[in-house]
Amino acid sequence: MGFWGDQGENSGTFSLKIGKTLHPEPPNGRSLPPRKTFCRKPYIIKLWVICPTIFLDREKLMSSLLSAIPLDAIAYNPQGLVPAIAQDYLDATVLMMAWMNRESLEKTLTTGEAWYWSRSRQELWHKGATSGHIQKVRQIRYDCDSDAILLTIEQIGDIACHTGERSCFHQVNWQKSPPAADTLSELFKVICDRRDEPHPESYTCKLLAGGDNKILKKIGEESAEVVMACKDNDGDAIAAEVADLFYHTLVALAYHQVPLRDVYKKLQDRRR
Repeated sequence: MGFWGDQGENSGTFSLKIGKTLHPEPPNGRSLPPRKTFCRKPYIIKLWVICPTIFLDREKLMSSLLSAIPLDAIAYNPQGLVPAIAQDYLDATVLMMAWMNRESLEKTLTTGEAWYWSRSRQELWHKGATSGHIQKVRQIRYDCDSDAILLTIEQIGDIACHTGERSCFHQVNWQKSPPAADTLSELFKVICDRRDEPHPESYTCKLLAGGDNKILKKIGEESAEVVMACKDNDGDAIAAEVADLFYHTLVALAYHQVPLRDVYKKLQDRRR
């Protein structure tokens, strides 16, 4: 099952993977081609909502969507629960695992924010209600056996764990090599650490100490070297020079205290 809440200022798109394909009419008879498409199985409902603040109250809208979703298709365990994984929508980091029941899944769908079931307190749990670190849900999927849920979310505050860590899975027991997707984030963290706690012999610290002039000069040099490597059609050289350009650009971000996630968000906007 998929659920999207892709809203602009005055319009939104909500797409739901369920048991059959339907194409409801937008309000006032207006028609638009659906923007979301899915591969493989045609288990989709596509809904266009034009100016929802004018035509439909959000609660009424979400209630109407909820009535179309086969929540009973989820394979809950004997306690009526299903495991739910929350994953960052920008860099795919697995942030946490919690439990959902039918009611918490309904609340998640109607509010657009993650709700779970607390087994220890035996009550619904609105993630971030106390800390402010709520999770805005971008997409919901369930697996091939319908017994696990994947939430793609925007983590407000960038902290999902009660310990203050970004991810509950911050304890690494074994790792052959860092995941490729984490390399830029890990490198940026090291650069920021060097900025905040300088090491006299560190090349990064020397760059940061040189300020904009030194950093921007290196970015210019590395950009030119990328161009030359591409002109030479040398794959190894291109990879090496692009890596150098990435590194020096990350130093510039750290120097100006621009979070790497802001860059990820801009890249997300360019996925058209």
